[in-house]
Amino acid sequence: MNDLLLRACRRESVPRAPVWMMRQAGRYLPEYRAIREKVSFLELCKTPELAAEVSLQPYRILGVDAVIFFSDILIPVEAMGIEVSLTDRGPQIGNPVRSSSDIARLASPDVDRAFPFTGRVLGLLRRELAGQAPLIGFAGAPWTLGAYLVEGGGSKNFAAIKAMAFSDPQRFHSLMDKLARTIGDYLVYQIESGAQVVQLFDTWAGELHPSDYEEFALPYTRKIFEVVGDRAPRILYLNGTPALLESMARSGADVLSIDWRIPIEEAHRRVGDEIALQGNLDPCLLLGDPDRLRSRTAEILDAAPSRGHILNLGHGILPATPVDNARAFVDAAKTYTRA
Repeated sequence: MNDLLLRACRRESVPRAPVWMMRQAGRYLPEYRAIREKVSFLELCKTPELAAEVSLQPYRILGVDAVIFFSDILIPVEAMGIEVSLTDRGPQIGNPVRSSSDIARLASPDVDRAFPFTGRVLGLLRRELAGQAPLIGFAGAPWTLGAYLVEGGGSKNFAAIKAMAFSDPQRFHSLMDKLARTIGDYLVYQIESGAQVVQLFDTWAGELHPSDYEEFALPYTRKIFEVVGDRAPRILYLNGTPALLESMARSGADVLSIDWRIPIEEAHRRVGDEIALQGNLDPCLLLGDPDRLRSRTAEILDAAPSRGHILNLGHGILPATPVDNARAFVDAAKTYTRA
């Protein structure tokens, strides 16, 4: 049984840091692309047997220490009445949420009925893994989900959602509250279906000033983690870590997943020994020279705390990544010996 990830989340002693990669099931793998040629992205997310297969590909091909089930952070909001198109160019929202009436129309889905495919893929994965690797569930945080819903898709400056927050906080908070309630229930459902760890992705919260993060994003992350409670270890990822690290540490997370813009030793110094860390190799290093990749990986492992560290990237693996480089990253973690 490989329980390295679970033990690292609890800051227990481990013989080496566990390693996995965000977006590890994806376009850099030929096996994934072969399946995607036959089905759309959304069909793949909602077809349990196929979603389980692509979830397992990095485990079988690269030997990562954990499996994260294949899905998308916008799946839950579709059940709230949002028209979602998931493409390789990014998500598109057919009915952006702008007015109070738009927010009032958002449904509060019954997760058991709304996401049977999620429960089935997690069940399939737990049976297939049979304790050989932990299973990770995930969801998007309310600020990041709200950004997509209000902006209508991706954004360069997030002007629409910031305008709502700054000009009409009451309307904004009503949206965040609805999202937080749905995501909290969704993560509990994932745990009940087989997930052993859950990660909350707040990818776009780094666009906020620290005081705005404290007002508009952090309270809803806390609400979600309070709902999850001690059912499973809770990981929080935020792209744009350095300015918000201390606030992240007050989120209720057991593990902070950090980007590559901050040395891991600095992150450890700033948050202390009570919270585990995950990260934080720049994904672009996997596009370059393998020797540099191995060297930088060793530098992170040298600097990371000996307890409570999970090796990962500072963001998702990029589609252009050579599979051999992804394998080299995983192997570097498995063969590392602390000096």
